[in-house]
Amino acid sequence: MHPTVYGAWWALPFVLLLLAIALLPTLLPRLWHRHQGKVALGCALAFVLPDAWLHGAPATVEVVLHALLGEYLPFVLLLGALYAIGGGICLRGNLHGSARNNLLLLAAGTVLASFMGTTGAAMLMVRPVLRANDARRHSRHVMVFFIFLVANAGGALTPLGDPPLFLGFLQGVGFFWTLRHMLAPTALLCAALLAVFYLLDRRYWRQEAEALPVDPTPDAPLRLLGGWNLLWLAGVSAALLLGGLWQAPFGVRLPGVRLPGQQLLRDALLLALTLLSLATTSREVRRENHFEWGPMAEVARLFLGIFLSIIPVLAMLHAGLDGPLAPLVRLAGDASGQPLAARYFWLTGGLSAVLDNAPTYLVFFNLAGGDALRLMREATVLGAISGGAVFMGAMTYLGNAPNLMVRAIARQRGVDMPGFFGYLGWALAVLLPLLIVVQWLFWP
Repeated sequence: MHPTVYGAWWALPFVLLLLAIALLPTLLPRLWHRHQGKVALGCALAFVLPDAWLHGAPATVEVVLHALLGEYLPFVLLLGALYAIGGGICLRGNLHGSARNNLLLLAAGTVLASFMGTTGAAMLMVRPVLRANDARRHSRHVMVFFIFLVANAGGALTPLGDPPLFLGFLQGVGFFWTLRHMLAPTALLCAALLAVFYLLDRRYWRQEAEALPVDPTPDAPLRLLGGWNLLWLAGVSAALLLGGLWQAPFGVRLPGVRLPGQQLLRDALLLALTLLSLATTSREVRRENHFEWGPMAEVARLFLGIFLSIIPVLAMLHAGLDGPLAPLVRLAGDASGQPLAARYFWLTGGLSAVLDNAPTYLVFFNLAGGDALRLMREATVLGAISGGAVFMGAMTYLGNAPNLMVRAIARQRGVDMPGFFGYLGWALAVLLPLLIVVQWLFWP
């Protein structure tokens, strides 16, 4: 099915789902908690059923299977593996949630994110950070900066750090290209965010210091439990690398999608590593981590709706100048059609803030030509696409899957997390000015 068959109105189910995610948790929290899966499924069916009626069931089955088996299932298996494994690693003990200790915890998580993935780092560090701050009146800002740094910006240095960069690796971008070309902008952005966080947190800490209640988790030396999961975490990295470096001589073909053997093996390994984590981690460790499948299930339900309702939106973008989003495509280049790095940064980032940043990266990677060797040589445009996708995935809860997971875990532990627009306000006030500086310096 050619992407130009979709007119702009096909984006309505996706827009409605975004509005539901943005508004219902605040306006109708009980209704949303009970029925969010039905809302996501309803928005998905609002695309699938009319598409089957107008274009025929076989064509719809093809695009749906491609989205579910080729994109959604690997995405959920990876997130599920990192969630289960990260939830099986426990740092027993507690640091007092002072400004200095919070700075150290966030800095450690930021560094880990590029080597164990933003999801893995977020799941490992979120509970120690929550325990450290469980006696403080003001802690929502800690989790907001946690999302900025650990769940997003920290993952910009390797293809293992964030799904968009892994997709670039699969398209031919060198494994160490990202580290060489993203180190300077990532270091600047993360250092600036940590500095702003420290100044803000120190102010809150001084205001609260004399009135803090008794800490429900008193200070104690940190001790690592669930050490087997470090091995399973290394296995996840190996599985991802295997899926990108090895071309299997076999595969499975279904309507609309061919599943290569390396993807099947990768996904099987991810599932096996998840089961190994569950089998080798004691219940005591998971109980101490307050591990539950609820946050992961919430993300899986929402992204099922997102991956299906986003199909026509991505098709419109892929259609380029021939599609209904041609004005947006024209914005990416100058009058002669040459790509402009600054525009790619803001367009990729702007869409990554409201769409999932992984498929958005692919769209603009292909819009820039899709030739990995040429883009690596020119470097500036590819860096802008990479930075926009990773950094601006933190602009809203929707930009990167760990954002929603961290929010769900924090709320489960009693933190009054900001709503969709409240979080956006934080991002506009703190993150956006720093992004403007980074773009001006590195992708003019």
